[in-house]
Amino acid sequence: MPHITHYMPELSEPESTYIESLVGRMTHEQRYIFASAYRQRRKDPHTVLLTSIVGLVAVPGFQRFWLGQVGMGFLLLFTWGLLLVGSISDLVRYKTLVLMYNQRAALEIANNMQIGIRTET
Repeated sequence: MPHITHYMPELSEPESTYIESLVGRMTHEQRYIFASAYRQRRKDPHTVLLTSIVGLVAVPGFQRFWLGQVGMGFLLLFTWGLLLVGSISDLVRYKTLVLMYNQRAALEIANNMQIGIRTET
């Protein structure tokens, strides 16, 4: 069975290890379907870095809106990025933020695939 990096070579090490643990028991076809769905929902760390810079300079909380964290986005927006401390923190932790988002998205896709597999049998 090919490793997940065969389907998604753009993954970094902690992300590929997590994804491999999710798709370990999937067939070749299921891995391909998972990779296609995950690639559509996955956020790129460089894009999140750019949104964090925009959040710091222009629109506080923009990076959180981009990651689907609407409540935290509004909090940062209405408090000027928690007086810039929250925006600077997000700029420093952008890789962690994107990894957490991507792990949630991957888990959701894997769970949806398992539900689909169970209903077919």
